[in-house]
Amino acid sequence: MPIDRASLESLRDLIADASLTLETSPDLPQNRTANCRESLTAALALADDLLKQHRMTAAAVLGHKGGSVTSRRLGADHYRRMAAARKTHGGGRPRKQAE
Repeated sequence: MPIDRASLESLRDLIADASLTLETSPDLPQNRTANCRESLTAALALADDLLKQHRMTAAAVLGHKGGSVTSRRLGADHYRRMAAARKTHGGGRPRKQAE
């Protein structure tokens, strides 16, 4: 299920609001307040990290690979021949021979 940026921002705001509410309330017994603050801090850091990762699309992440497998398989000569064919327009299907 795709997650949009607005949902992530609202989740981060809800976590920040819960953290602020916990900071202003009196301490709970058995060290519950510190434990809750630690969990909310970790959740806030995760939400911020998800927002940072959401900036790059999947295509942009894959685009960084950019033909590395092809260059390993076919070598630099492959790209040299492709560039030469583009410059001379020599590629494509051969013309039909008139009989």
